[in-house]
Amino acid sequence: MSLLIKLKSASFVYLKEQLNATQGNLSVQLNKLKDADYIRIEKRFEGNYPLTEVKITPTGVQAFEAHVHNLKDYLHL
Repeated sequence: MSLLIKLKSASFVYLKEQLNATQGNLSVQLNKLKDADYIRIEKRFEGNYPLTEVKITPTGVQAFEAHVHNLKDYLHL
C-alpha cells in the first residue's frame, strides 16, 4: 500500500520486484486488498504482452491514512 500511495498505480511485475515477493504470494495479497476495495486490478495487453496494473482507490487511501494516523498516535509522534 505504501508504494501505491506514492505512485498511485504500478504494474504487478514492478510490485513483485520491489517487494521481493513471489507471484503467488503477491497475487493472494492483492486479491485481499481488492476484496476490501483498497485497490483496483486492471488487466490488458500492451503490444503482445499482458499487463496487470494495480491502482489504489480512494477507500484505500483513506484506510492507509487512518493506519498511519493510528500508528503515530500509538507511538506518540
